[in-house]
Amino acid sequence: MKKYITKSLLALSICAGLYSCDVQEYSDLNNPEVDAFEENLTRGDLQDLVGGVLYSSRVGLGNYFDNCGVIGREYYRFSSSDPRYTSDLLGGENAVLDNNTFYITTPWAARYRTVKNANLILGFIEEQDLSAIFTEEELTATRGFLNTMIAHELLLNLNLTDEGGIRIDVSDEANLGPIVSKEQALAAIKSILNEASLDLNAGGSSFPFFLTNGFAGFSTPARFDEINNALAARVAAYQGDFPEVLNALQNSFLEINGLDLNQGVYHIFTDDQTDILNPMFFPTNSSTAGARIAQPSFITDAETSDIRLNKVALRSATDEDGNIIPNPLTLDGLTGEYDVFRYTSNVDPIPIIRKEELLLLYAEANITINPMEAVTALDIIRESAGLDSYAGAMDAASLTDEMLTQRRYSLYAEGHRWIDVRRYNRLDELPIDRANDDVFSQFPIPLTENQ
Repeated sequence: MKKYITKSLLALSICAGLYSCDVQEYSDLNNPEVDAFEENLTRGDLQDLVGGVLYSSRVGLGNYFDNCGVIGREYYRFSSSDPRYTSDLLGGENAVLDNNTFYITTPWAARYRTVKNANLILGFIEEQDLSAIFTEEELTATRGFLNTMIAHELLLNLNLTDEGGIRIDVSDEANLGPIVSKEQALAAIKSILNEASLDLNAGGSSFPFFLTNGFAGFSTPARFDEINNALAARVAAYQGDFPEVLNALQNSFLEINGLDLNQGVYHIFTDDQTDILNPMFFPTNSSTAGARIAQPSFITDAETSDIRLNKVALRSATDEDGNIIPNPLTLDGLTGEYDVFRYTSNVDPIPIIRKEELLLLYAEANITINPMEAVTALDIIRESAGLDSYAGAMDAASLTDEMLTQRRYSLYAEGHRWIDVRRYNRLDELPIDRANDDVFSQFPIPLTENQ
């Protein structure tokens, strides 16, 4: 990992950041910003540095979501130029997951790049006397924001390697901490979030930097602490600690009544030449050169009136008589009639966390604590999807089935399905499309970790 989290990557993120920055001349172009920031961090510098963190947090997201979506049998990723999407990720024939190829090295490196960038900023504000430039509350709020981002990035990598664990202690690139177990990693991520929450609560009324409109409504320390607690609820669910899920949700932005299910924080994208486009968008009716095709069971398993089926689009073509006809796509023995249409343009935002997930976490936690509350939450989800209220059994097994079904459709192509069935030991319930395919439970630790 050392080759991925060096200081020079901070400069790359800043130069391509979300915010404009003044062009300066440096004598050392290989490592200019680091030297300057270590000596004299200004408010403008901090703005650019935070922009760099937000930029790098979006790098490799397409790989991450494809990993989760393909292995989790939400969709196929067709690429005629790279068969690994339909061989390696689906365990086709004798294929196994490679520890030294793009689908693990790209997202893994990107997440640790963001962690490193945030750690460098934390070092800058800890090692300097900045009392003439920032208030103590502003620096405290900055620590809370950055550590929340660090926790989120670490969790995404743990989602990929699962029982293989991750490195938590990476602040010193010359002396990296060990790879720790999944249990230890989740506990450490929760601790980082808890410390960040304390800082956010002590961080005054505003950050000393502006955030993108993807953080609209959550751009003050107090409101961003609600995002911190939302992420903590997700971590607690992964730990199976349902009382703690409910405790964290109490301090999040969840409101049971008057829900805007899309309220939350988002990665945003633009078509500016210095920015990034939404990597999860493909136009409908794309060819095998690049397409995401819904796994057929997403459509056949759905209740017929479920409006969440608008997250896929029927592929169509025009015949010689001008009639619209179905246009299924086939590659490597896989066929589908529907395109993934979760994002309808290349500048649509991608959620980091949103209220619909929180409501589902609330339902999940209450299955064994207060089943009637679980049904109340599930009914809100069902009604928002155009479905009748839940009429099934009230035992924990039946409610869990219903909760996982609603998560499947509400959070489609958002990177949750594979993780959900794995944590409930239901990987064997995922559809197998070809006789010799496998469903993998985790990615290997990248080869670079051993170098």
